[in-house]
Amino acid sequence: MSRVAEITESKVPEVTLGFWIIKIFATTLGETGGDAVTMTLGLGYLIGTAIFAAILVAAVFTQITAKRFHPFLYWAVIVATTTAGTTLADFFDRSLGIGYAGGASILALLLAATLWLWYRSLGSVSVDTVVTPKAEAFYWATIMFSQTLGTALGDWMADDTGLGYEGGALVFGAALAVVAGLYFYTGVSRVALFWAAFILTRPLGATVGDFLDKPVADGGLALGRFSASAVLLVLIVACILLLPQRAGRHPGGHR
Repeated sequence: MSRVAEITESKVPEVTLGFWIIKIFATTLGETGGDAVTMTLGLGYLIGTAIFAAILVAAVFTQITAKRFHPFLYWAVIVATTTAGTTLADFFDRSLGIGYAGGASILALLLAATLWLWYRSLGSVSVDTVVTPKAEAFYWATIMFSQTLGTALGDWMADDTGLGYEGGALVFGAALAVVAGLYFYTGVSRVALFWAAFILTRPLGATVGDFLDKPVADGGLALGRFSASAVLLVLIVACILLLPQRAGRHPGGHR
């Protein structure tokens, strides 16, 4: 690692169990919050995407220019990526009419291209290297595409396969359990496992969010998008306050 990277403080949190708990809550909030704006308020996917994209740009700029790690700022950016990802994926899949499978395929290619460019440019896609503005820009671009892809995958699993929201959540939960097993019991690259888990938590959140707010007739609990979003926001804030949130070393190093 370069001298600059060695003396620059990381502005992303240590990856712990608390990190993943907050991440799942944040991705679920992205689904309910995005749908609240585009569907409940009736603004549509294009306007909703424009609103959340503007918030995302401002949040990412603030995060990158910050001098040190701020837990609430970091998770605000995560929530911004997941809400923007929700509306953008819905715009791809529904407004452009390319379907969930088509949208997921395009987004998977964009995610793969971002990771490839990141690796070619800096030699690693490990979160341990996110200590410079350039690495952080790649980090947030990767997260944005992963959140958008996760929305499309969640909708595809719940709707196109016929599994419904509960079935989709079980599938993605099982996939995360496999990733956890690989982490604890094998020597598979920790960097690859981190990004696999990061991507999979988004469709899990998407299916859980839809299960919470969709009508009972559609297989949901009909809790209401704004009510569900408010509860999830409170849970996120509580977790940030109660669970350790500190910048530090992350699993995997540069493998």
